[in-house]
Amino acid sequence: MIVKLDDSIVEIEPTFKIGIIHYTKIIVTSSPQMLKGRLQLFQEQLFFELDDKVVTDFDGIKEWRALWKKFGADPNRYRPSMEAMYRRIAKQNYITPMHSAVDVNNFFSMQYEIPMGIYDVAKIEGDITLTIGNKESAYNGLNGRENKLHNILTLQDDIGPFGSPFVDSVRTAVTENTTEALQVVFLRPSLEIEESKKLLHSMATMFTQIHGGEFDTNLIG
Repeated sequence: MIVKLDDSIVEIEPTFKIGIIHYTKIIVTSSPQMLKGRLQLFQEQLFFELDDKVVTDFDGIKEWRALWKKFGADPNRYRPSMEAMYRRIAKQNYITPMHSAVDVNNFFSMQYEIPMGIYDVAKIEGDITLTIGNKESAYNGLNGRENKLHNILTLQDDIGPFGSPFVDSVRTAVTENTTEALQVVFLRPSLEIEESKKLLHSMATMFTQIHGGEFDTNLIG
């Protein structure tokens, strides 16, 4: 499986890059208490921090909102996924545990202030391209509705769109039956290459501490 960026993305933002972590032989279960505890504690601390600052003051959210506008989307209407989570937490509407893979993914996304997606490799057909969605780009999302992806970064395989830093599709969602997964890390363009590589390795190490298995990381951009 090859993952590539459409040329149009780097023409608009030359420093754009994504991290790819490929996991094999993993076991996805309900989240261990340690992970649930870390998720809850992080959200409680963030809730109190949001007493003194607004969501758009956070560096990662600020940077991704600016990127959103560069690609032609409205960040006030279609928010990057981690911003949507921060806004929920500001209302004390905490993210509830789902299963270990999604919970780790959400934890990383909130901690590092970046969008992230995790996908079941068995449900992906052919190679993957990250492109800018057009008027026809759409899918049924994990938010329970059809999502239009015009001017939003979109992951596509041979079947069509399946993921984005906005919301992911039902089609490629990871479940407790997943044994091979692809994690896409939508890095801040300002993050240096070496720091990006270190971050990917750190994420993958924690993920496999919980799920077992093996991983490969790759930086594309």
